[in-house]
Amino acid sequence: MKSSICDLLDIEFPLIAFSHCRDVVVEVSKAGGFGVLGAARYTAESLEVELNWIDENIQGKPYGVDLIAPTSMAVTEENDSPEEIRKRVPQGHKDFASGILERHGIDAADIYSEHYDRSSFLTKGKADNIIDVAFSHPIKLIANALGVPPTYMIDIARQNGVATAALIGTCEHAIKQVEAGVDILVASGTEAGGHCGDVSTMVLIPEVCSAVEGSGVPILAAGGIVTGRQMAACMAMGASGAWTGSVWLTSAESDLTPVLKEKMLRASSRETVRSRSRTGKHSRQLRSPWTEAWETEAAPEPLPMPLQSQVTEIPLAKVSKLAEVGHDGAKQLATSWVGQGVGLMRNTQSSKAIVYEFMQDYLKASERLSFSLEE
Repeated sequence: MKSSICDLLDIEFPLIAFSHCRDVVVEVSKAGGFGVLGAARYTAESLEVELNWIDENIQGKPYGVDLIAPTSMAVTEENDSPEEIRKRVPQGHKDFASGILERHGIDAADIYSEHYDRSSFLTKGKADNIIDVAFSHPIKLIANALGVPPTYMIDIARQNGVATAALIGTCEHAIKQVEAGVDILVASGTEAGGHCGDVSTMVLIPEVCSAVEGSGVPILAAGGIVTGRQMAACMAMGASGAWTGSVWLTSAESDLTPVLKEKMLRASSRETVRSRSRTGKHSRQLRSPWTEAWETEAAPEPLPMPLQSQVTEIPLAKVSKLAEVGHDGAKQLATSWVGQGVGLMRNTQSSKAIVYEFMQDYLKASERLSFSLEE
């Protein structure tokens, strides 16, 4: 396909697949797209293991890594020890979360006796460590999901011939990213799963394209895109390809739990909610009694990142474990990040089949556009 993204990343089809599952990354890249491993949940050691596996199985196809190194945090290198972070979490927030579980038949008496020390949101020192691991492998792209990538990331990427990408939700942020020197903009609309802004993809893409016109920086459209026809529409508006995430959650290779896969396959596009209750920043997730409780007047104000994760991740981990052994209350509460495109995700397919379906759907959409111009 003719696309600056295809040229930049050496791929056949400008479909980018963000996934925390290494199997999805490998299968998408082998099918002609481009897999990106979400590294936020890994330590430096576990990321090394994952990337070694990818290198051994991807058959030389290109792939990338995405991490989270936000520029704005409630903690710094001086006060971000696990113990210091835990001390900053009010007991009232923990009591509220425990109460949600107890109302659904889950014993939460000692739930916070465990500690949530694995922060997905990296301060500078931690980010540098993960970045070093990523660049020790033959990656073709490295992306930052929150804010301008650290200067260290951009500099070492240039030295290694690796493209840098950054996710943005406004044209103002797009301009800042271009000024910082990123190679690819991922313009993510509010329909997206996980962290997202409040501007729709249909409005955001042409707005960002106009804002950075002439910069030479290609734009990947993101947010609710789960079909080739949506991808074609975004490219008609000026994007050079699509960045996708949610559609891979229900793929055959996805490591998402069966309970959550089933809930997503049954969900409509209206059954997601954009809320600060999970991480402290706005993110879109599958609606459940858990998310609804945090939207009530009785709910405490979500804490800033990464403190809110200290409140939510331990209870949600217990919910997931109990849901998988058939606990009814836990199955009701179970939730996960997913975009509004979930309403179009109706069956489980292999990642390879999803890529090919994107290609076919894109071609049909392009033909419809061409037909509209015929006399």
